[in-house]
Amino acid sequence: MRKWIAVIGTAALAAACGGGDANPEVAEAAETTAAAPAEAPAPRAAPAYREVTIPAGTTLRLDLQTAIASDSSRVEDTVRASLRQAVTVDGQTVLPVGTELVGVVTDVDRSGRVKGRAHIAYRFNSLRYDDERYTITTATISHEAQATKGEDATKIAIGAGAGAALGAVLGGGDGAAKGAAIGGAAGTGTVLATRGKEVRLGPGANVTARLTSSITLRVKS
Repeated sequence: MRKWIAVIGTAALAAACGGGDANPEVAEAAETTAAAPAEAPAPRAAPAYREVTIPAGTTLRLDLQTAIASDSSRVEDTVRASLRQAVTVDGQTVLPVGTELVGVVTDVDRSGRVKGRAHIAYRFNSLRYDDERYTITTATISHEAQATKGEDATKIAIGAGAGAALGAVLGGGDGAAKGAAIGGAAGTGTVLATRGKEVRLGPGANVTARLTSSITLRVKS
């Protein structure tokens, strides 16, 4: 009897052990599912670009961002400006308001004491659009001080008149003539010792540039 009980127990134990390996495919599938990496997100589509050409002769209406002056600026000084009016091609905005342009002073002369009006000239050679810098060429922009001949003549006339009045008081007719000559000379001396007007433009001054060659930009579609 004991012998049969031992045999039955051994058979039951073997069956139990065999039952643990009854579904090996299920266990393997579970392990594979747990080890599978997460799917990578789909890559972003790169932005599409198209080329647009701004023709030579296009007018650029600008606001100066840096101050320039005939009595303080020097040749090769940097000049910065920004578009105050957008540039369009075929009805589409290509360069928006605020686009930055950079250039240099090309010529400058302060006012002379005897002759020569003050002037300053500059041009732009690059612009920044969509984080890219493009080389450009523009016509030279020049500003010249107003003539002071009328003011100079007034100074001389005032000097002559004052001298004549003083001469008349001191010596009659001859004194008036001599006084006028002396006063006129004094007025002329004042003009020679005084410089004429300077050219000064501050930030925000409106200027206009003109492209002398076309420029091709990469614009987002």
